[in-house]
Amino acid sequence: MAPPPPSGANSAAARDIANVLHPYTDLKAHLEVGPVVITHGKGVRVWDDTGKEYIESIAGLWCASLGFDNERLVKAATDQMRKLPFYHSFAAKSHEPMIELAEMLIQRAPVPMSKVFFANSGSEANDSAIKMVWYYNNAHGRPQKKKIIGRRKGYHGITIGSASLTGLPVNHRAFDVPLPGFIHTMTPHHYHEAVAGESEEAFATRCADELEKLILAEGPETIAAMWAEPILGAGGVIIPPKGYYPKIQAVLKKYDILLVADEVICGFWRTGNYWGSQTMDIKPDILSCAKALSSSYLPISAVMVNETVFEGLCKQSHEIGTFGHGFTYSGHPVPAAVAVETLKIYDDLDMGSHVAEVGGYMQSELRRRFADHELVGEVRGTGLIAAVEVVADKATHKNFDPAAKVGPRLTKLCEQHGVIARSVVNDALCFSPPLIITKAEVTEMLDRVGKALDELTVQVRREQIAVVR
Repeated sequence: MAPPPPSGANSAAARDIANVLHPYTDLKAHLEVGPVVITHGKGVRVWDDTGKEYIESIAGLWCASLGFDNERLVKAATDQMRKLPFYHSFAAKSHEPMIELAEMLIQRAPVPMSKVFFANSGSEANDSAIKMVWYYNNAHGRPQKKKIIGRRKGYHGITIGSASLTGLPVNHRAFDVPLPGFIHTMTPHHYHEAVAGESEEAFATRCADELEKLILAEGPETIAAMWAEPILGAGGVIIPPKGYYPKIQAVLKKYDILLVADEVICGFWRTGNYWGSQTMDIKPDILSCAKALSSSYLPISAVMVNETVFEGLCKQSHEIGTFGHGFTYSGHPVPAAVAVETLKIYDDLDMGSHVAEVGGYMQSELRRRFADHELVGEVRGTGLIAAVEVVADKATHKNFDPAAKVGPRLTKLCEQHGVIARSVVNDALCFSPPLIITKAEVTEMLDRVGKALDELTVQVRREQIAVVR
């Protein structure tokens, strides 16, 4: 257990408890336990207000790709603040950082794209794309073609629309989502969803068949689009089986359904290619991205649309007289300037080669160290994204009962050993370190995680935590 927060009324922890409402937090427990207050960072490490050092194994929230002290990004922000600290993009206004960033994204897109819309977060990007899909179909006289398909365990954000698209129960319970018109197909996870003896190819075919059955049951004329993370992130770093994306894209094309690639986590070299779409053979009509777009130094996200989609948006906006969507901070010049510099840094560092080398090392070390561990069911990942899933029964792939809180226990043990970690669905401990991590730092990170996992094993044996779902 974490130590109680400092009792002084003026301590950072006490002030936090008194005033801050935290996302993804047990709010009642937080009043008793309090926060870990992070004060500064350097490279892949951060320090709390007690002076304790941690390796950030998840890059904050899958996002601080260039670590926590990149001076080029600081300079890009301060230079732009002095030159033009704010301007909007409404009513055909523009500025150089937004223009340059849009050009760079179009040049780097995994498939030909036409235009870029800017927002402030991945949730906003996906919410904007939902509205664009509806707008597009209205432009083509298809007012009934509006339903959106997500996947169980998929994650696309927490606005009302993007939370409806997300397929995780914790994001739905007590929030009155999903909204009508959002439906979900099966999780493409061979480890948990395949039947006995089913090959990856056969499982991928079954996933596509289930998708087609869902479309036919709902009515193809009512389905507008499907959202897909190339690799499902917050659902547990789930890598769909070989052949999955070509098979489902064939189904979507058959029924004139748009495909939206959610690259919020996977984009910008995380999976070993510039885009997860390239890693997983996806050809999207729309692409959303955020997080590593600016290494998360400042909030910014983007939606890229192809020419077909843009033509629909263009037609409808002309009929109405405006494209009535946008945010005050869409394409804000300071985050845009930081994002431009971020993309330049990726090029200068030859980030693809670095991820190929260090990512390959991380993947092999994760498997060497943990694949045969008595509590580990599956080690999965590619590039610099991975997960180690803790299970109660290796033979049957059964997980611990969520009430045992085995995953949260493991993350606390990791913190005690100097690793900030994240456990998600099915007690999967995720890894998504800053892209700049070195092999030596990967080794140090996994040494610390190994100690935490060994301590968890002792707890499980002692307490006989064996209740499975």
